[in-house]
Amino acid sequence: MPLYRDQGIVLRTHKLGEADRIITVLTRSLGKVRTVGKGVRRTKSRFGARLEPGMLVDLQCYEGRNLDTVTQAETLESWGDVCARDYDAWTAANAVLETCDRLTEEREPALQQYLLVTGAMRSLAGKEHDPNLVLDAYLLRALAVAGWAPSFHDCAKCGAEGPHRAFHIVSGGAVCSVCRPPGSSAPAPETLRLLAALLAGDWIIADSSDVRHRREGSGLTTAFLQWHLERGVRSLRMVER
Repeated sequence: MPLYRDQGIVLRTHKLGEADRIITVLTRSLGKVRTVGKGVRRTKSRFGARLEPGMLVDLQCYEGRNLDTVTQAETLESWGDVCARDYDAWTAANAVLETCDRLTEEREPALQQYLLVTGAMRSLAGKEHDPNLVLDAYLLRALAVAGWAPSFHDCAKCGAEGPHRAFHIVSGGAVCSVCRPPGSSAPAPETLRLLAALLAGDWIIADSSDVRHRREGSGLTTAFLQWHLERGVRSLRMVER
């Protein structure tokens, strides 16, 4: 069976048999792959601790009929281990990893998603910004890469130049007074500016934002995500918003 080697970030794991584990990894070149780590749940496993969620690893695997098998694993970054020491960072990291898993398909290269998730994990582990801001920035950008970029300035329906006060998730974001559907919300202008900054990567504006606008923005981001995924992200329930 052919061998291959690639870098990847572990998205999730679950038990298989008495000592094995199925490991879902988003790799840089191949996309998402599901592999078996044989014996990794044993205390004497050579690389069990390296194959935990949030760890960036250099993997060597051989292809199987249904699942590949890990033969070598070298740690490149221990982001999962670092985040696990801080509750806010760890809950945000879990939401990032679960969302990435939901937005990617097996064996379909997804370099942009790979760069986004590794960037988010690096930022969370390094405590570069507030974990909630990092999470919301990741969610908005990941949705944009997936083809669901929200609009926070111009009208999402007719393209009329903004800013506009109304926001409608189903319509795709900000909407003008003409296009505004019933049930649209009216977030604070500062909230929409914050979300636009997170989407664009403007951390000067994001880091200086007010707590109440961050909370309102998190609510809009979560609702926008769940609408497009068509069901909730379980890890978001644990994030303190």
